[in-house]
Amino acid sequence: MSSTEPLHPPAPAPLPSTWQAILEALRGAHGRDFTEGPIGRAIFILAVPMVLEQVMESVFAVVDVFVVAHLGADAVATVGLTESFMTMLYALAIGVSIGAGAMISRRIGEKDPEEAAHTAAQVLLFGLTISLLLGAVGAVFAPRLLALMGASPGVQANALFTRIMLGCNASVVMLFLVNAVLRSTGDAAIAMRVLWLSNGINIILAPSLVLGLGPFPKLGIAGAAIGTTIGRGTGALFAFSKLVRPGSRIQLRRRHFAPDPALIRRIVGLSGSATFQVFIGMASWIGLTRILATFGSNALAGYTIGIRIVIFALLPTFGLANAAATMVGQALGARKPERAEQSVWKAARYASLFLGIVSLVFIFAARPIISVFTQDAAVAAYAVAALRTIAYGFVFYAYGMVVTQSFNGAGDTRTPTWLNLFVFWLLEIPLAWVLSSVVGMGPQGAFWAMTISFSVLAVASSVLFRRGRWKTRVV
Repeated sequence: MSSTEPLHPPAPAPLPSTWQAILEALRGAHGRDFTEGPIGRAIFILAVPMVLEQVMESVFAVVDVFVVAHLGADAVATVGLTESFMTMLYALAIGVSIGAGAMISRRIGEKDPEEAAHTAAQVLLFGLTISLLLGAVGAVFAPRLLALMGASPGVQANALFTRIMLGCNASVVMLFLVNAVLRSTGDAAIAMRVLWLSNGINIILAPSLVLGLGPFPKLGIAGAAIGTTIGRGTGALFAFSKLVRPGSRIQLRRRHFAPDPALIRRIVGLSGSATFQVFIGMASWIGLTRILATFGSNALAGYTIGIRIVIFALLPTFGLANAAATMVGQALGARKPERAEQSVWKAARYASLFLGIVSLVFIFAARPIISVFTQDAAVAAYAVAALRTIAYGFVFYAYGMVVTQSFNGAGDTRTPTWLNLFVFWLLEIPLAWVLSSVVGMGPQGAFWAMTISFSVLAVASSVLFRRGRWKTRVV
């Protein structure tokens, strides 16, 4: 051997820091303490799986409307009206998730995984009980609810879709809650994989059951509801299995599920205002849908397609917002309020950059994007108008979503509740009615009301966040 030859082969070059962070985020940041170290890296590691998780959740919406669009305007309108009812169930799921996330992340920051596990179990017990009760009511009254919303006879004929979606809402609620538990503990990568599984099942089953592909029966619009329910239910069970097995940051055991009325009251107290907060925002969608329904099925179908695409773009930003909320909860638990605040503004800047780029795409490429979903010229015209108009406010929306969710992460659920009450009920709905019906702008007036209202929410929430009262919230 020559004396100039190395005795050992050279070590492989280290991965660039960004790739290391991506791999850590996708594999799961087991053992990482998010209350220490660089803030930007911590946000990145939390946000990557949360963003991908939200992309998968948004694909649920896009897949369903893409498949159902082949059945005509009445079918798409049925999905839109049913979604307006589902928003109330989403409000419950998200509201309880907010309260649970604030409490669990605070316990993790305090280095108390046993109490975090106990809290998680009580949250799941409460959520399952409520969702089953509401599901029974929704399944029975589905046709009457459609009629109450002014649905046309063609839409009311599709009531089976609404029955299935409302009756099986436990799959939605439990998926939200279990994933919220995983995110608040820092196991965001597992929550991401759960949505991949759920969405993969939905992508296969929804078109197969709607159109009767291969060995599957042709069930029409009801097939979309069945595919979505099976996908979400499977995902929820898979996520729960991860919490009861060793290896998670918290491990749920049988003793954690023994009813604890005192803790449940605390959860309800914190989640109650959070649920009302989300309900206020989501109920505004019901109001907007009711206003748009007066302009016919074409306008309602166009709005449904446009808003699904908007949600597809906005949900990844909720991933950044959830990352910020987790950082806030854990930092406050570790008694590091300055770190919590810095995390929020950094996450908001990332979100605004992303949505700013997306807004340009939507504004200049709205027509070809919509053409993928419908070839009906009348429906497409409304969808293009909705997509472009709402996209004008995307940069504002980024700050509003991150800052509002950060209030929740700190356990201050009242401030965003009051903000939502003012912006969505006292501003958005009246403004939508005035612009569309009184001024005579038609559906375009409702679209502008949405853009204006979300922008006001962003500015107001940022001003209140800077005052810092959320830092003293006890949960």
